[in-house]
Amino acid sequence: MCKESLKGAIKDTLIEEKLMRAMIHTIRGVGNSRLRHLIARYGSAVNALQPSKGSQHSPEEHWQQLIAQKCQEINPGEVLEALQSQGIKLIIPEEEGYPDLLRQLPDAPPLLYYKGALPVRQECLAIVGARKATPYGRAAAEALAKDIAGQGIVVVSGLARGIDAAAHRGALAGKGITWAVMGCGLNHMYPPENQKLAEEILAKGGALWSEFPPGMPPEPQFFPARNRLISGMSRGVVVVEAALKSGALITVDFALEQGREVFAVPGPIFSQMSKGPHHLIRQGAKLVESFEDIWVEIPAFAGVDHLSPPSPDQGTESAESGKQEGKRGISSEQQQVLNQLSDVPTHIDQITMNSEVPPEQIPLALLELQLAGRIEQLPGQLYVLAYKC
Repeated sequence: MCKESLKGAIKDTLIEEKLMRAMIHTIRGVGNSRLRHLIARYGSAVNALQPSKGSQHSPEEHWQQLIAQKCQEINPGEVLEALQSQGIKLIIPEEEGYPDLLRQLPDAPPLLYYKGALPVRQECLAIVGARKATPYGRAAAEALAKDIAGQGIVVVSGLARGIDAAAHRGALAGKGITWAVMGCGLNHMYPPENQKLAEEILAKGGALWSEFPPGMPPEPQFFPARNRLISGMSRGVVVVEAALKSGALITVDFALEQGREVFAVPGPIFSQMSKGPHHLIRQGAKLVESFEDIWVEIPAFAGVDHLSPPSPDQGTESAESGKQEGKRGISSEQQQVLNQLSDVPTHIDQITMNSEVPPEQIPLALLELQLAGRIEQLPGQLYVLAYKC
């Protein structure tokens, strides 16, 4: 057989194997765990779907026969057409393009669904954190992701509200690539408000991933599996804001099991969202203030195109200029009010007591600062600075 024919035969075999795995996935109650056991026992999904010639001697053989019978009722052409019509592609560990680090895990999903493009070099770093993120947390995640993506690293997160969304936006702002791992089928969008963000991720060369077949709605029990993929794809996991009991810390547990590096961004000591990162730092996670703190811990990043260690004072100049710019274009009353605020929520009564601005002018000054994008109002008449990257 000539080389071209051999390549064609291998390609056809992979296509058939992927399609058989997708067919098995359509059967209710059969997920990647059951599929992995079938492949381990029979060598491939194609072999597992061959009619059994013997009697049922074990629960595994019983399952195999049931699955084979169910798949005879499924039209493979319809399965393929449904995937293609939704722009969903299949990839298995035997193929190039399957996330390199994930492939090395003993429980690597035998089938993944994705939308978008896959880069040739897949050096990834995950950024995760609280859904109910503070302005400080969102700004920190966005700034860090922007620097990471700008260095040629794929930023991986879960497309959730809060820190996840900020990480994706930061990567896009850095003109880099970001991957979003979903806890549902790719024909669902969760949360719905991140639909435009998902579209932008795809438009700018990123990808959406899931181990759940199309039609699978988001369910609470699916998200730990999603978190396992996030850490499994990545060299390390960075936590930006998290409560002591949170999905972000579940991701850290998976990261440690998988031998990944764990990083944490410190936060204000008065914030409940700082409890998780501070706990991780006490347990040995690397404290992160800039991408340089990550770069020195992961030697593999040194081989990525356009990657160089950031200058120690990189960002300082822009931060200082931002502070100076922040003082321009506002009244003296607004500046006095602004001086009372930080990333820690401050009540309007405290602002009034500590400011020389007449009390009747405080509400107007706060409103004007909100409209200018300088501050944010939280429930309970609390105010914080609106951090911007």
